[in-house]
Amino acid sequence: MTTSTEAQARAAALAALRIKVFADGASIEDFRRLMRDPLIAGFTTNPTLMRKAGVEDYRAFARELLREVTDAPVSLEVVADEFDTIERQAREIASWGKNVYVKVPVTNSRAESSAPTLRRLAAAGVQLNVTALTTVEQARTAIDAVAGGPPAIVSLFAGRIADTGRDPVPAVREAKRLALAAGNVEILWASPREVLNIFQADEAGCDIITVTADLLAKLGTVGKDLHEYSLETVQMFLNDALSSGYQI
Repeated sequence: MTTSTEAQARAAALAALRIKVFADGASIEDFRRLMRDPLIAGFTTNPTLMRKAGVEDYRAFARELLREVTDAPVSLEVVADEFDTIERQAREIASWGKNVYVKVPVTNSRAESSAPTLRRLAAAGVQLNVTALTTVEQARTAIDAVAGGPPAIVSLFAGRIADTGRDPVPAVREAKRLALAAGNVEILWASPREVLNIFQADEAGCDIITVTADLLAKLGTVGKDLHEYSLETVQMFLNDALSSGYQI
């Protein structure tokens, strides 16, 4: 049971965050609900999330989303591997709304750099979200490609870095240092695995973090009394054991 003191502590902890939280997903219903949440400053999606959510028509989904979200940034990803097609798709997606950021992977599937395409798109005024980065070298390349253009985002997949046993924070800090020199680039912490990542990203100076609806639901535990949490865990184990009918 959450006390009023815990609720106040949670509200204070979240209010103190400098980082912007973007909702990540592919559910119009979730996005519509999260638009009313003052913590949410933008929205992102990708083809994998859209496919899992059963989206069949990319353009129809994107246009419905952009009818709902008219002011906050919305990142929509290209669905191609050849750079000429990526560029064509990016220009079309960008035309769907002034709040659109076009997600372009840092390389194609053959590990060929997207930098020349990113430069052309940035020069044409396309707001970009360079995605799928896992190294500082990739961040340097992406930032250099979009520097001096319109507002841009560089998404470092910190969660995937952590999955390899490496600490992503030093890479995020270095990417942020490089972005500051560019002036028009924000660094995004992608693929967080736990609530702690939001606070780690904030402390590292990251500008944005993407958070799924499932992870957002866990924000209710921020500031929770750990002794109470322990007791709730014991009670859960006992209830499950009794419900199962196990005997020893």
